[in-house]
Amino acid sequence: MCSRPTVSSSSRAGLLPGGRTSTALWGACFLSGRASRPSTARPWRNGTPRSVGSRDAVSPWTDRVADLGSALVEARQETIALLAPLFAECALELGLPGGELRYDADPPTAEALEARLDDDLDRGTTGLGPHLHDVEIRADDRDLRRFGSQGEQRLAVLSLILAEAALLAERGPAPPLLLLDDVLSELDEGRRAALAERLAGPGQTLITATAASALPAEPAQLVEVTPGAAR
Repeated sequence: MCSRPTVSSSSRAGLLPGGRTSTALWGACFLSGRASRPSTARPWRNGTPRSVGSRDAVSPWTDRVADLGSALVEARQETIALLAPLFAECALELGLPGGELRYDADPPTAEALEARLDDDLDRGTTGLGPHLHDVEIRADDRDLRRFGSQGEQRLAVLSLILAEAALLAERGPAPPLLLLDDVLSELDEGRRAALAERLAGPGQTLITATAASALPAEPAQLVEVTPGAAR
């Protein structure tokens, strides 16, 4: 039996304005199964010089980081290519025109890693590779991290969540379980209606809100939470 993937608004809470974007890594991991492997090689490359004190001891891990890092960059590029049109569509529905995802990154090479080895030895960390890459989230050709209002940033995060859910419903083993925590309080009536229409598709969605009337649609099940009880 295939486990159902979960997409949660709480897991994207730190996506904007600070912090590195986890979406490409997460999506690549789920869709290709390749995303988590470089993290097993990089700590060894970081720690080997200190424990052994030999440049030769680093070489096998340098090659491994280059190989797996290149595979991860490719997987991220594939994932962003799939997510980008869905993100633009969801953003437009929520009143954020010109939504765009960009991932401009070069895969690491063994030669480039070797060229900066002395610096990496001094710092005890690998200073080149996909762990330092990021995804640009834009609207109307503006970087929303730097030039987006708080409202635009929240709409971008919600659009990205909905895009992930749509992609998983299309290509994953099962429709996702979508968890949206108190997102309705941040939306006006028109955007709430657009969200409700989007959520009418395949998959299951759990929405928390301070009042049932916040959702302009009849839920399949309503759970009312009061102090000490849920009914």
